[in-house]
Amino acid sequence: MNDSLKQHWPWYAAILAALALLWLLGPILMPFIVGASLAYLGDPLVDRLETWRLSRTLAVSLVFVVLALLGLLVLLLLIPALYHQLQMLIQNMPGWLEWIQNTGLPRLGIHLPAGFSLDPEGLKAIITQHWSEAGGLAKTLWTKLSSSGIVLVALIANLTLIPIVAFYLLRDWDHLVAWIRDMIPPRHLPQVTELARETDDVLGSFIRGQLTVMAALAVLYSAGLALAGLKLALIIGTMAGLLSFVPYLGFAVGFVAAVIAMYAQSQELLPLLWVAIVFGIGQMLESAWLTPNLVGDKIGLHPVTVIFALMAGGQLFGFIGILVALPVSAVLAVLLRHAKNHWLASPLYRNDSSPQDPLP
Repeated sequence: MNDSLKQHWPWYAAILAALALLWLLGPILMPFIVGASLAYLGDPLVDRLETWRLSRTLAVSLVFVVLALLGLLVLLLLIPALYHQLQMLIQNMPGWLEWIQNTGLPRLGIHLPAGFSLDPEGLKAIITQHWSEAGGLAKTLWTKLSSSGIVLVALIANLTLIPIVAFYLLRDWDHLVAWIRDMIPPRHLPQVTELARETDDVLGSFIRGQLTVMAALAVLYSAGLALAGLKLALIIGTMAGLLSFVPYLGFAVGFVAAVIAMYAQSQELLPLLWVAIVFGIGQMLESAWLTPNLVGDKIGLHPVTVIFALMAGGQLFGFIGILVALPVSAVLAVLLRHAKNHWLASPLYRNDSSPQDPLP
């Protein structure tokens, strides 16, 4: 054990204890992580309002009121349309299933097993035939739901806490940043400041840009599919836009769902061409303009890296892991770029006994 480790081991132990505590407190961190993310996104807007000689608290309150009104307006506009389309989906589902069984699948050379059908009577027979298994499954499911009432209460409490946490963190954001800066040893402050500046640039570009891309694609797909005559345009278009944060996933899922829905609705091939045109335009617009201009290439995350980060985050930390996987990956990308520069400038890499300055 070297002298530095002997001298500073209490601090290293404290850091490890803090990380272990965060691990144990993972199930209750969701409102704080989401609230901190909202505070981070809103800080530049609040800072701009402060230049108009508004107090920090008043600026934060104004931002919250405006965002709440915008969110309420979006809900008032979207919920009735979504409800109408969901009603239509439920009403048309028996007819669509029957058409898939009698027309769609036979055209593809696929035939259902004997005694199996997708019409209401066939589904009823299947349920009746397996009623004992279904009853046992329903009983087990009901038991779990009944015993998880406290989980539902915790979820509602967490959702309620998000705006409260976001408000207080946003109000005191500058003080928190200053406190963290004061805790950094002065000799490391220039390097940490540079890393923080680059990380902030990458995160700001990624989060704000990606949310804008998702919203733009949701509007584009929904409007395009509606013009093409698809009755479920809003549901499928919104789903495709929201899933677009995973490379090609939103396009693939939305396109397949739209093709199936349009074919079941019209039972003709020509409308499928309009669906393909809508998603083709959306994909080209995303690749050629939306992502390059709104997100940029500062993050440098390969599509496979994005997919792996989401799967790894979900495996390790559940929903919270999925939520923070891409921002954490963006930060790690910045750190890895700096680590690569130091490695390329190290004596071990250069096979040189004299140390060199890190590459820019």
